[in-house]
Amino acid sequence: MVKIGSVELRGNLTLGPMAGVTDFAFRGVCHRLGAALTTTEMVSAKALCYHDEKTRELLYIPPDEHPSAAQIFGHEPEVMAEGAALALELSGADILDINMGCPVGKIVKAGDGSALMRTPELAAKIVESVKKAVPVPVSVKFRKGWDNGSVNAVDFARLMQAAGADAVAVHGRTRAQMYAGRADWDVIRAVREAVTVPVIANGDVFTPADAAHILRYTGCALAMIGRGSFGNPWLFEQGQAAIEGREIPELPPLRERMELAERQIVTLAERIGERRACMEARHQLPWYLHGIPHSAVYRQELVQVSTLEDIHRVCKGIKRDLG
Repeated sequence: MVKIGSVELRGNLTLGPMAGVTDFAFRGVCHRLGAALTTTEMVSAKALCYHDEKTRELLYIPPDEHPSAAQIFGHEPEVMAEGAALALELSGADILDINMGCPVGKIVKAGDGSALMRTPELAAKIVESVKKAVPVPVSVKFRKGWDNGSVNAVDFARLMQAAGADAVAVHGRTRAQMYAGRADWDVIRAVREAVTVPVIANGDVFTPADAAHILRYTGCALAMIGRGSFGNPWLFEQGQAAIEGREIPELPPLRERMELAERQIVTLAERIGERRACMEARHQLPWYLHGIPHSAVYRQELVQVSTLEDIHRVCKGIKRDLG
């Protein structure tokens, strides 16, 4: 059993927070298929303090989705502390996660996300402030470094631990790399050897074998799956089987996969409305057809859906013609 602070996790694979992807409906699917920990999309601590309704909605965590984490971002210790307390109150999360790894330009320009790896003392103050503000474990997600000339993940991890972090997640790429190239698992292993809190290995887990390999290679007890889960939430149960040396369950038939995808969007629509759910479906549902021969026409139809009726119609065609 792996623990982050007082929170016990039922497995070794966690779902990474991803803007525009890890809404509550997709997280719920991953949770049911074996994700040991799920995390909300990152939300702005400042927007929470301003009581922005759209931001608050992103923090919705259903009663059956636990253990779970709420992730916030920002760079002002006092605002982050207030935002953390609000995020916890709104979400009921078991863990409060701080984003110090997002590489997106507008986030970095504001001094948030991976920009904090260039100001480690400020990052430590943020962790100290958040730790005092919430009664749950606090984790920090960051990268290898800003660029190859300033790789500081090991020292940064030590500083986060000293500031009170109960766990750290390390993405094995620099901010300059964004998502290009290969993730550096060596730096993740070095972080794991340098701190005593749990380290979550992140980067390039796309297959069950990857899940088992990254844990063996780094010595970490936990790995985070991000892009590998797109259209393939079954990777959690398959990856856990690989980690435990069990027979890896087969991917369900396409018909079953599309039925789950439909239910995912219907669940989302029940909370945020049909129109908004269909906008999400336009980029999420085509992922379920990745690698499926002769699916181009249906992928094109999925990126144009406007109603749940459209989704059911297109999925019916997929199951009839491709499944």
